[in-house]
Amino acid sequence: MPLNALRPIRKMRGGAQAHLIEADDSHFYIVKFQNNPQHRRILVNELLASCFLRHLQISAPEHAIIDIGEDFLREYPEVAIELGARKIQPLAGWHFGSRHPGDPSRLAVYDFVPDTLLGQVQNIIEFRGALVFDKWTANADGRQSVFFRARLRDWAGQREVHPLKLGFVALMVDQGFIFDGPHWDFPDSPVQGLYPRKLVYSQVRGLKDFEPWLDQVVHFPDDVIDKARRQVPPQWVAGDEDELDRMLENLMKRRKRVPALLSDVRRARLNPFPEWT
Repeated sequence: MPLNALRPIRKMRGGAQAHLIEADDSHFYIVKFQNNPQHRRILVNELLASCFLRHLQISAPEHAIIDIGEDFLREYPEVAIELGARKIQPLAGWHFGSRHPGDPSRLAVYDFVPDTLLGQVQNIIEFRGALVFDKWTANADGRQSVFFRARLRDWAGQREVHPLKLGFVALMVDQGFIFDGPHWDFPDSPVQGLYPRKLVYSQVRGLKDFEPWLDQVVHFPDDVIDKARRQVPPQWVAGDEDELDRMLENLMKRRKRVPALLSDVRRARLNPFPEWT
């Protein structure tokens, strides 16, 4: 069931003009609205990506559907979308929420860390898995991530570490432009989906270094796709149902192309894999 929006915290940067909102489960969500400037299909992409990344065990925020009611919009008129000199309110209804990793008044979240800290990120290897995912889904945006300090046992899947040990972890965020954003197609480019910091790929020497994610994508289960498709609210795809189904069919046909797409990355103007020979 959808969560109810309780109160806004702040507007976020970015073309979707998302807002950070507290919901009635006591968590905070970065909410993208149905009538955001980038297109309502961005919400579909975000929801599908969240389901797929969870299956691939790549660290990404939990998602929720956030219900924004008329009372909320009347009480908080500052929750608005800016279109030039105009401000418009979000539509009342269901919107996409990406869970913030903690209370934003207590947890510092960074979209950039220096190389000395980037090299210490506990799950840095997952940037390779994210690239596999981004190549498969034709992410038209560069890879986006955020970093924060947390208990490693809670976030990085390292069950053998001391339960109180802290470290930096990365979350893969902002998946709205998979499937080429609102176009729902699959143009390919060697630079597509790359994280701009080559350090995260410095240990890549061949396709085997993209496992286990590469094999998981090549053999991605139909039932995971179907289950994710059923979670998409009908109002997000009204009139686009057939096109969404065709896009997902084409996505499944692309699975076996992903190894070649990864190999093609070496042809980028600045090869991110200096150790791949």
